Amino acid sequence: MTTIFLDKEIITNDDLVAVARHNAVAAFSSKGEARVEKTSALIRRWIAEKKVIYGITTGFGALCNVTIPEADTHQLQENIIMSHAAGVGNPLPEEVVRAIMALRIHDLSMGYSGCRIDTIRHMLTLLNKGVSPIIPEKGSVGSSGDLAPTAHLGLVLIGQGEAIYNGERRPGGEILKEICLEPLRLEGGEGLALINGTQVMTAIGVLVVNDAVQLSKTADIACAMSLEVLMGSNSEFDPRIHQVRPHPGQIATADNILKMIQESELIDSHRGCARVQDAYTLRCSPQIHGASKDAVAHAKKVIDIEINSTTTNPLIFADTEEIRLGGNFHGQPVAMAADYLSMGIAELGSVSERRIERMVNPQLSDLPAFLVKNGGLNSGYMIAQYAAAALVSENKVLAHPACVDSIPTSANKEDHVSMGTIGIRQTREILGNVENVVAIELLCAAQAYDLITETKPMKGGLGTRVAYDVIRRHVPYLEKDRDLSKDIETMVKVLKSGEIVEAVEKAIGNIKGS
Repeated sequence: MTTIFLDKEIITNDDLVAVARHNAVAAFSSKGEARVEKTSALIRRWIAEKKVIYGITTGFGALCNVTIPEADTHQLQENIIMSHAAGVGNPLPEEVVRAIMALRIHDLSMGYSGCRIDTIRHMLTLLNKGVSPIIPEKGSVGSSGDLAPTAHLGLVLIGQGEAIYNGERRPGGEILKEICLEPLRLEGGEGLALINGTQVMTAIGVLVVNDAVQLSKTADIACAMSLEVLMGSNSEFDPRIHQVRPHPGQIATADNILKMIQESELIDSHRGCARVQDAYTLRCSPQIHGASKDAVAHAKKVIDIEINSTTTNPLIFADTEEIRLGGNFHGQPVAMAADYLSMGIAELGSVSERRIERMVNPQLSDLPAFLVKNGGLNSGYMIAQYAAAALVSENKVLAHPACVDSIPTSANKEDHVSMGTIGIRQTREILGNVENVVAIELLCAAQAYDLITETKPMKGGLGTRVAYDVIRRHVPYLEKDRDLSKDIETMVKVLKSGEIVEAVEKAIGNIKGS
């Protein structure tokens, strides 16, 4: 089994996906332990010296001017966990919670928070034992970090709250007892260190970006298949067109599709036809898909920085024995990237739905209406296009930028917040919707291919013919009406598994997704 050391200075998106989705073992080195212990010892000394330190010997937020006696240090840290655990809504998925825990461990391992190594070991144990704290998805304003959701993680560490263990939702204290782990007794600053950071929005962002790259590649495959069955041209993918407007995503998309349709008999079958230009959804696909790729690339860059950042407050610089109050917990960088990404992903769905419409509309495709024989008796993919249209319309609402809507909190002490967690949650919802839309496009393109080649056998391109084969391994030709929801669900699973992308890349080489 893969082991990921979460105290290394640079962790990657792949590291976090391995821990979150594939149960990689989370580990911690002696170097990381020494770094953490150095700062922890400094905090203990400062408390003994009665030094005034925000969140360690004072209250929080608007109560920062209240000094807390040394005797109440433990109670102060436990109180912040309990009082801040005010999240609402459905629990976050277990994979997101695992990513949150991994990110929190990594942040604390850098030695800027002052927490003890025992605190980190407790989290490592939960992670490696498969204990997933129940964290409500709503309640964070994205500054000071993700306070409410991460407080629910803290509850389980101190023997409260609830968690999923072996598939069952149970009280946190009961689970700790079963895995022989004592409830954590929080010391100076540890409660604040556990909850003050951007780990929730970043964890969701890690998984969304990972899936967005896969979706971007699959959208190009779907587009290439649609291009063939709609008798589109390959001329719009000529590299010279894109070299004179060299946006990276545009160049990548044109190259991807050109490789996929190489040796396509469908494309070759209508050379010299009367059509002068293709519709924008085909002709401008490099520009549209490309802009979405650039949005994914930007979000990935931001998330890569964030996962290797320390986002707590205050920050302890042990080498110089200094403490600094700052605002690294403010989620604005992630929030703005999430909103940009949401628009990029939504547009992949928007253009995909228009290609679906072109395929099911006999006036635009010269194919049987709704891609089925005996139209009238059969409705074929008529309502599948409705579903795609509904999802695209829903995305228009979800893509409204969250970061432009700030509400002051904590008696106006925290007078500008990022709403980054709302933004990235919306992006995740958009991603799921677009996966369904692209799945419908793949089904329609495969159906159209069968209808065309039934009377005139022709092969697709080097990439598209492979994609077709994968689709037909899982979903059969639509001879007459059946429950299409099952087909769409199956196709989404195939898309998310990466099977189509893997097969096409094996045939034509790497496909660029961002």
